[in-house]
Amino acid sequence: MAETDADVPTLDVRGEICPYPMLRTNRELDEEQPDIPRLYVVTDHPPALSTIPPEAMKRGYGCEIEELTPGEWRIHIFKGD
Repeated sequence: MAETDADVPTLDVRGEICPYPMLRTNRELDEEQPDIPRLYVVTDHPPALSTIPPEAMKRGYGCEIEELTPGEWRIHIFKGD
């Protein structure tokens, strides 16, 4: 069965400012769900778009950013896609 968006864990960091979105994402990838194949991070803090992807890439993940609504983004963190 194909994985759907609803199957991908989502970390919602809306309302949080740096460095917390990046720190929470790092904790999710390192401690809470190590080796997770996919994770969505939803943010409304523009600086997170330049801090989360490099940290995820250091851990061997790829990243794509999608604007959901004006001022709100979903960062797709993935392995092996």
